[in-house]
Amino acid sequence: MPQRIAVVIETSGSTGAPKRVMLTTNALLASAAASAVALGGAGQWLLALPVHYIAGVQVLVRSIAAETTPVALPPGHFDPQNFRRLAETMTEPLRYTALVPVQLARVLDAADDPALLAVLRRFTAILVGGQAIRPDLIARAAELDVRVVRTYGSSETAGGCVYNGVPIGDTLVRVVDGQLELSGSVLAEGYLDDVARTTDRFLVEHGVRWYRTGDFGEFDPVSARVTVLGRADNVIISGGEKVSLDAVEGIVRLSAGFEQAVVVGGADEEWGQVPVVVVAGEHGVEADLLASVAAMLGRAARPARIVRVAELPVLASGKPDRRALAALLSNSNTAGQ
Repeated sequence: MPQRIAVVIETSGSTGAPKRVMLTTNALLASAAASAVALGGAGQWLLALPVHYIAGVQVLVRSIAAETTPVALPPGHFDPQNFRRLAETMTEPLRYTALVPVQLARVLDAADDPALLAVLRRFTAILVGGQAIRPDLIARAAELDVRVVRTYGSSETAGGCVYNGVPIGDTLVRVVDGQLELSGSVLAEGYLDDVARTTDRFLVEHGVRWYRTGDFGEFDPVSARVTVLGRADNVIISGGEKVSLDAVEGIVRLSAGFEQAVVVGGADEEWGQVPVVVVAGEHGVEADLLASVAAMLGRAARPARIVRVAELPVLASGKPDRRALAALLSNSNTAGQ
């Protein structure tokens, strides 16, 4: 019998066309139950993300499942002090919130305020996902005794289904042709009014339904640990060689002044496509950064140039708007011709 669709989530479309993901009540509740077990129990949630994204929806679903009343930040600019004041109204013994990395960075930057630090430490767990999180943020949180849980998942998996690199609930993981595939009770039914894309991403083998994530990754069956290496569709061909822009970005962000930089593909007459670093502000040493990338990933991965902008465009979820950045580069190239 077909399951009843509870919600339809439109994906952010940060690297491609948005998709409308159909999720059943069973999938949402399975995710909430797995999360509660992994975190040590159901509790009260602070909603700091838009409810039209899966991370926001799941805060509400987890609250319903736990029979607790969530507290919600008003929409708009994320302010650490507003976050503190709202968190201070929470009453349950187990307290949670879900943030994107930029929000975590802002609260940690403001954690020299003793009242805010006390609030952060009072959370049983702060879930952080939606995009890659810098290692230095995790290290800073640990130094401050703030419990951060890194999550991996998507709308197609009803939210995070891998916590700190380990699958939760009945989630299964495998790697096919270098890409991660996931299975379990949390899987979506498919994409609304898009049979072709549903068939391409969801498949059944020997009675088991799998979702092709489109992410390069590794899975160690002994430790059951998942490593995400980057988007399979965030790859360019530069001088005949494949270059993962996510891999380049990971190295770029290790350099001071480039922690929030984004790497996108740019057109090049000689190489076809080249990595281009886009960063807000004027800080950071460029020569060392370019040499580091080349030394670790090879000549083809060396960024061709660094473009500085006043502000990086982001989606409502907090993710960098890569399509807007690519368009910006394309327009600037056209204007210069």
